[in-house]
Amino acid sequence: MTSVLLVDDQELVRTGLRMILGAEADLDVVGEAGDGIQAVNAAHELRPDVVLMDIRMPGMDGITATQRIVGTLPGTHVLVLTSFDRSQLVYDALVAGASGFLLKDQPRDQIVAGVRAAARGDELLAPSITRRLIEDFTRAGQLGPPAGYGQLTEREQEVLVLVARGRSNAEIAADLFVSVQTVKTHVARVLAKLGLRDRVQVVVAAYESGIVRPGE
Repeated sequence: MTSVLLVDDQELVRTGLRMILGAEADLDVVGEAGDGIQAVNAAHELRPDVVLMDIRMPGMDGITATQRIVGTLPGTHVLVLTSFDRSQLVYDALVAGASGFLLKDQPRDQIVAGVRAAARGDELLAPSITRRLIEDFTRAGQLGPPAGYGQLTEREQEVLVLVARGRSNAEIAADLFVSVQTVKTHVARVLAKLGLRDRVQVVVAAYESGIVRPGE
């Protein structure tokens, strides 16, 4: 059973999401919050698998709340709820640690599938979408190599670059003439050595450090 915390300052939105997710046998809405402070407190109390987080809220916004939740609850994944898929706020949420985003007007089956994917730790967004978003707003090269980058093997560095360029595991396997399982192993080692939560964070780190630059 996947536990979900709903965070939105509009009760109507929370009610709609509760109805959608509550109809699924494997999803359990364990709580709701109307602002960022309530979200952080509820997340620490309930330890949900997934938090659906609105960005624009009074008081503490969703970006700050996301950063506080993922920084202290490694087992909790945050999905941002937004009305726009190419905005600075969405990018800032990904930098803060969100595992992806869902549009508020997406069909119910896509919202359900997104929650399930986040709970499994799978990719929620197509790599190309993540890359496009980050290329729009990245501050490339400002941060320097991420901590742990020097520990990566040459092959792991190759995999990091290919992930950041939007390549899927299957495409990386074909590029490097290895199996998909081998690619998954390399990705897992990249995440562990860099202290990152998921592939979205790999893309963010690669662009912000200047390892990969927009347009490459």
